[in-house]
Amino acid sequence: MIIADLLTDISTRLRGVTDTPELDAQVLLAHLTGKTRTWLAAHPETHLSDPQRDAVEEAVSKLTAGTPLPYILDHWEFFGLDFKVTPDVLIPRPETELLVEQAILWLQSRPVTTYSALRAADVGTGSGCIAVSLAKQIHDLRVLATDLSLPALKVAHQNALRHDVNHRVDFVQCDLLPQHPFPLPTESHFDVICANLPYIPTATLEHLPIFGREPTLALNGGSDGLDPIRHLLKIAPEWLAPNGLILLEIEAGQGMAAVSLAYDSFDHATINLRRDLAGQERLVAIRI
Repeated sequence: MIIADLLTDISTRLRGVTDTPELDAQVLLAHLTGKTRTWLAAHPETHLSDPQRDAVEEAVSKLTAGTPLPYILDHWEFFGLDFKVTPDVLIPRPETELLVEQAILWLQSRPVTTYSALRAADVGTGSGCIAVSLAKQIHDLRVLATDLSLPALKVAHQNALRHDVNHRVDFVQCDLLPQHPFPLPTESHFDVICANLPYIPTATLEHLPIFGREPTLALNGGSDGLDPIRHLLKIAPEWLAPNGLILLEIEAGQGMAAVSLAYDSFDHATINLRRDLAGQERLVAIRI
């Protein structure tokens, strides 16, 4: 079968399965042939080998069975960088780039002190896309990346190695932030704490197409979707540097509830609710 016919066949089979069947067909075939989408378009009459056709059939079968495309490709783009992804981590979403953009702007405005470099925490790092993107953009930044999932931390570490920032990103397996019985030293405080925590209410999650396809641990936010955020807000103040910033990604529609939680935890903070490019409530920014 030639490339043109195969692309038509794949996109037909993916209709109703993905939102962009033609694009997904091109991306999948480019990945499996080791060519670019431009090359495929320029060589529509090229025949694929039997092993290549077998690989395509296996991949399309997985897609139609519900496996997300990034897991089949074993990578996905975020903030202009290519990240390894596996079923152990949430697939990076473009909405999360708003959090990264805001963190970068904040860090760039911070004065560098004589006793330490800039510091950031990425709580619930998953694939490491936030931590690695920040370290890649801010060259004097030290990042603590935490996750409850050890398999996720292993993926995040591979991504730090991939982008040559592993020497400035520390990975810790814990629930949100490490437990410290004593007051934290100055060098353990963070200029910014970033968190894209699970925020889908349990009852809602069980009825979404994503349920069972991406890790539940990274999606389930408890009865109202705010349990992890509620917990983080209780412990974050002891970790934050003076005039520091907390950035929390939220689900659209959670804005007022999340802002209310933030005011309960911080008496004198400046709290803002930011919207993404689609106009959806996406980010709570808490400046101490």
